[in-house]
Amino acid sequence: MDLTCKNISYSIKDKQILKNISLNVSGNKFFTILGPNGCGKTTLLKSIYRVLKPTFGEILLNNKNIENIRLKDSAKEMAVVAQFNEINFDCNVEDIVMLGRSPHISFLQSEKQNDFDIVKAALKDVGMLDKADRSYSSLSGGEKQRVALARAIAQKPSLLLLDEPTNHLDIKYKLEILHIIKELNINVLAVLHDIQLACKFSDYLFLMKGGEIKYEGIPRQTVTENSMKDVYGVNCKISWSDDNQAMIEYI
Repeated sequence: MDLTCKNISYSIKDKQILKNISLNVSGNKFFTILGPNGCGKTTLLKSIYRVLKPTFGEILLNNKNIENIRLKDSAKEMAVVAQFNEINFDCNVEDIVMLGRSPHISFLQSEKQNDFDIVKAALKDVGMLDKADRSYSSLSGGEKQRVALARAIAQKPSLLLLDEPTNHLDIKYKLEILHIIKELNINVLAVLHDIQLACKFSDYLFLMKGGEIKYEGIPRQTVTENSMKDVYGVNCKISWSDDNQAMIEYI
């Protein structure tokens, strides 16, 4: 599913959080939004997955206005992993991941073997299969994040929205999870804080500042000493390895 945002603006009272943001996510590639805290990254994602309604502009899924798409229909194609994944009821890990199958199961229909197979595979992907019977509330923050990603994978989306998907994870799991997401071969729009990880895994970057996209393009063209100074207010030296990994030295 392709995503297009056209002139998205969002305001709270007199404060403008997003300012005429336009972007396109297509081609089964990994797109990442970078920027300092408070620049509007999460607000933009929430506008796309319909928690917030933009003050102005339109959001299109496969060239159809999202306001004209039923929530269940969009959920068959678009999955979300938010930054915080607390749940107010308790059940086991497998049941949480099975929630990702909900858009594909008709009213009063029960889960089929195919659904259980998909859930098992998703848990295996994120290294949580051995905890399938564990109580969700007993998990650590990092384990809960991996379960949330498994739920999204089980949804079988063609568009995946991620708000800090590696939050609370050790570096080993950060790398493993981002590899898994990359290998899904679907459209991905992620918010990340780690610039070097974003450069390593992303095909295309958006650099936000003050509610606007200030820079965009492939990582090597977008993450520069000038853009880092402008967006983050830091001085640095950047070099690139042969496999396009950024090495950033802050000075």
